[in-house]
Amino acid sequence: MPVGNEGGGVIVAAGASPAAQALLGKTVGFLSGNAYAQYRTLHVSQCLEMADGTDPADAAAAFVNPLTALGMVETMRMEGHSALVHTVGASNLGIMLNRICLDDGVGLVNLVRKPEHVELLRSMGAEHVVDTSADSFHDDLTDALRATGATIAFDAIGGGDIAGILLSKMEKVAGEQAGEFSRYGSDTHKQVYIYGGLDRGPTTLRRDFGMSWGLGGWLLTPFLMKIGQDGADRLRQRVADEITTTFASSYGTRLSLADAVDPEQVKRYALMATGDKALITPQA
Repeated sequence: MPVGNEGGGVIVAAGASPAAQALLGKTVGFLSGNAYAQYRTLHVSQCLEMADGTDPADAAAAFVNPLTALGMVETMRMEGHSALVHTVGASNLGIMLNRICLDDGVGLVNLVRKPEHVELLRSMGAEHVVDTSADSFHDDLTDALRATGATIAFDAIGGGDIAGILLSKMEKVAGEQAGEFSRYGSDTHKQVYIYGGLDRGPTTLRRDFGMSWGLGGWLLTPFLMKIGQDGADRLRQRVADEITTTFASSYGTRLSLADAVDPEQVKRYALMATGDKALITPQA
């Protein structure tokens, strides 16, 4: 099965169309589904041109995480929310999302699982970082929701009770602001989107968050289809313009194609540990 959702490289040959010829010799990021190879033939629409001098390694992750992070903020705005929660704040995507929210003035609650991740994000300017392993987790989360007014969350964990906890604490804050008590809960709509499955177990909900809520799935491709080509192009251009700043990725290891199927290396990168993202370097 071909693998590799995205990659980066230099265009070494091009078709006759003006759009293809214009990319000859350029560094591009690309989306293909079969990126793990030394050479790839692509349609010009699959390529995102980078500024002259961009390292192909910087372009290698220009689609999935950057567009997902931008898509979260766009979804928040489209659905009428003013701030958001992200459950893996110290991830590569989470760091990008934090940069976007800081630049755009958007309230963000970052959930992390270790004290050192709290320090990492705070060193990057994050204001609201909540450690899920802390004894004060529930109170800290409620305080952060109260401070930001976040009523939408994006959850990469999937299994367990985190989605239910988020809905519950959002409802608690909304209830504090309600004018009167209702047996049906507040009128504030609370939304959690699951976009990953780090926990493959069941998603469990304790129904203590009223009746105005939603829990669903979120994927990048359907979102891009929803906003249309103009919207997608606008987001892609921002990624290209900020590929070494807002959307810069860091890697804990670089692997050849042979390394990528070495069982010992697989054990390492399968852990999906913070700060240990692997870059496949097919030319090695």
